[in-house]
Formats: sequence, C-alpha cells, structure tokens
Amino acid sequence: MPDASPLLEVRALGKRYAAPVLIDVDFEVRRGEVHALVGENGAGKSTLSRIIAGLTLPDAGSMTFEGAPHAPRTKREAERSGVRLVMQELNLIGNLTVAENIFLDELPHRWGWIRYRALHDRARAVLDPLGLGALHPGRRVSALGIGQQQMIEIAAGLSQRCSLLILDEPTAALMDAEIEHLFAQIKRLKAAGTSILYISHRLEEIQRISDRVSVLRDGQMIASRPTREISLDEIVRLMVGRELEQLGERRPAAPGPVALRVAGLSRKPVVKDVSFEVRRGEILGFAGLMGSGRTETMRAVFGADPPDAGEIYVGGATQPARLRSPKEAIAQGLALLTEDRKGQGLLLPWSIRANLSLLCLPEISGLGGWIRRAAEHDQAGRWARALGVRCHSLEQRVAELSGGNQQKVVIAKWLARNCDVLIFDEPTRGIDVGARRDIYRLITDLADQGKAIILVSSDLRELLALCDRIAVMSAGRIAATFDRGSWSQDQIMTAALSGYLGGNASASASETTVADAS
Repeated sequence: MPDASPLLEVRALGKRYAAPVLIDVDFEVRRGEVHALVGENGAGKSTLSRIIAGLTLPDAGSMTFEGAPHAPRTKREAERSGVRLVMQELNLIGNLTVAENIFLDELPHRWGWIRYRALHDRARAVLDPLGLGALHPGRRVSALGIGQQQMIEIAAGLSQRCSLLILDEPTAALMDAEIEHLFAQIKRLKAAGTSILYISHRLEEIQRISDRVSVLRDGQMIASRPTREISLDEIVRLMVGRELEQLGERRPAAPGPVALRVAGLSRKPVVKDVSFEVRRGEILGFAGLMGSGRTETMRAVFGADPPDAGEIYVGGATQPARLRSPKEAIAQGLALLTEDRKGQGLLLPWSIRANLSLLCLPEISGLGGWIRRAAEHDQAGRWARALGVRCHSLEQRVAELSGGNQQKVVIAKWLARNCDVLIFDEPTRGIDVGARRDIYRLITDLADQGKAIILVSSDLRELLALCDRIAVMSAGRIAATFDRGSWSQDQIMTAALSGYLGGNASASASETTVADAS
C-alpha cells in the first residue's frame, strides 16, 4: 500500500496566459502511489505537470517536495530534486541514436571519447523490459515511427532514478503489447517506492493502474478520490460537467464507387506489396502493431515519401495517378491528417486564422495574389465554429492551444479544402473523451456525405466502433482484411502478429482477404 504521507504538496497554484489556465489548485501526490490526473484538453493538466517539473513558472501559489520548498526554475533543477517528466510531445533529437537520446546527460566516455559498447549495453538494459530488445541502440531516432519514438521517450524517463515520475499521455501512440510492458515497469517502480503522476485520456487505464484520481476542469481542481471509489461514468461527468451521449457502433451502409485503389505499393524496407481500395461513403480502418508500416504506407500514397513500386488510381480512373508530392496528391483530392500534428500538421507560431486558410489561398485571394482578409477571416471563423475550436480569438497562436483543439484545427484545415479521400492517421491521439466523441461523429458524418475515409489507429476499440472494413498490417504487408460482422479482436491481433511469427492469419469463411478485395 502507498505511504499516506505526501511526497508533493501543491497549494493555491495559479497560472494565466491570455486567460487563467490554473486557478487556486490544491493537489498532492503521496509516496509510492500511482496518482492519475484527468481532464479535458485545455483543463490545465500539462501546465500543472510542467510547473512541477520546472518547465513553466507559476504566477501564484507554492509547492513542497519531500518536506522542502519546491520552486524549480528549470527542468534540470527539478530533476536534481528527484522529479522527472516524460512529455506527451516528443522531445528527442532526431539525428542522434536511440542510446544517445536515452543517456544524453550522462554518456559514458573515456578521455572525451564516448564508449559506445558500454552505452549500448546500458541502453539494452532499459529497452529490454519495455519489449524493445529487437531495436538496435545505434539506430537513428529519425528513422523510427511515432510509436517507437514515444517508447524511447519513456525509456529515457525510466533510465534515471527519481522520487516522482510524471508520465503525460504515455500510451497515446502505443498498442496493447507496448502498454503492457509499460504497466509492468510502472508496477516495478511503485514497488520500489517511486511515485507516479499519470496523465491520460484513456480512462480504462486510469481505473486499472491508479490508486487515486484527481480531476481538473477549466483550470480548477474538481475532485480527488481513491480510484476504487469512483466510476468511469462519474469521472467523465466531473471532467466535462455534463453527461455525454454514448457512441454506438456504425450502422452498415452500401458503399459507393471506388474512390482510391492502391496496387502493389512498396517502399523499402517498411512497405511491401500493399494493395487495397476504399469506396465513397466507406470508412476503411488500418490496424497493426507499432512499426507495421501503416503510417509509411499512407505517406507513400500521399506522395510524402516516394514509393519504390506500385500504382495508385484515384476515382474511376483506368490510368494510375502521378502522385510524386503532397501537392499533386492534394490536387487529386487526397488529404492526409498526419499522426504528428505538431511537427507535420501545423505551423505552430502562426495564428489559427492563418493555419485554417493555408490550403485555400487561391479561393480567398484577389487580383495579384493578395489575400482578401475579410474572406479569410470569414472562412476561418466558419470552420473554427463548425469544429468547436476553443480559443480566445482567431489570431491566437496555434501553439497556445490544447492538443485536442490543435487536432481540430488540423481537421478543419483539410475540411476547408473539401477533399474526396481523407486519411486520418491517429486522429484521437492525446485527445480527451469529449473531443474524441466530436471527432468520431465528424468522421462518420463525412462518410455519410460520401467521402472516402481511411482511418489508421492504434486503438482497436476505435476501429471496431467506426469502420466498415479493417485492413490489418503486419511486418509491412496487409495480412488480412475483415468486413464488419466477420471480425473479432482475437482475429485482428492474430493477423497483426502473423508477419512476425512466420505464420498466417487465421481466415474464416466470412473473412475477406486482400486478394479477394483487389
């Protein structure tokens, strides 16, 4: 059982930017407990964790840590006190190796030369318990997918001893197997007396691993209770201040004509002879383990990465399209909502208005190419309202928005373009339960309007609820494709593992294989 004495005490903490972000927050974390912190996007969770970790200075209030005043002005100061933060947004250096990123502050060396054998041995000792034993410590981080980079970020946080480890949305980009490895390490740290502040929108995880739950809403601490004394429905109600309607499974609908067909697409070494098609009015899901090639496939389709082989047909065309760049893909009616919204989906220093009008400049420009500001403002305002973007004004910098509202800006930007084929890659990563339902409803509405939707997600429940068909990738190939009504979680996971075990996904009579579909 956790020690009842507080390790961290926060009193009357306050922070404001253009508006209050934290208001008189009282909060504590006990020794040896897993304390969950939940709330909608913009509730103040990340700001609170950044203040505790020395990345942001508060405007009011005080903190004590292990009985002493705690007012770190830098991340390094907080780490010296025993506080470490693993952030939701990746903080890795892409041109360094996995091992160098994990031990950046204490690289083993002799006479100024890095001892790489010792460094790699230390890295493997951290990677193995997280299920990353097959990942070479000398591989450059820039060559990894978002999910693997997230695991490296977590490994770096677990590599150092600390009294309080803050994990901000650690499982947002992970599949079930990686989550299990992480939970095993959390259990180990807790048994050793380390306290964990666990921030997540995945409430089932909260219920499973936490000892206590604290709920932030609009910058104020609403409740703090033992996990065993609070239900998931009550947590949701406390987070959003209202009851949320339940999202039912998607009703089957007759698909329209083929909107996109991919044949024999390959990009070494991660995409291997991939073929599929998606029809108008259909939601085609893509499942698979981390590193299975889902994101790389979508980037090749969109022209962001040149494929080595394969053909892409748009609409009912009999000749393959030339999609050598995202610009050409957009001109053909394709949209890609990237999994890395901050690095690839948004211009963070720019305003909401500028981001929302970026893809529609010809429509809002006059003679000589000058932007018509009134038209730009009207269009941006219309889409911001349609998606429910919470902001102070359209001139607010996108960098100041919560993750959920940033994701809504990305979606709104593409909807303003009115593309026929929309590829959503991890659209609800790091998104709270209310915003997630908004995005689910939007995706189904788009399909009902006749758009073709490709949904890549690490959340299998998300795919099962939304999709008409699910294609499962394994080791760079499509292992199986299932129609709604013919799938089960076990079948999908068997297919996802098949490429790594040397076997084939079990096929039933009601299962549609890729060969049959194409």
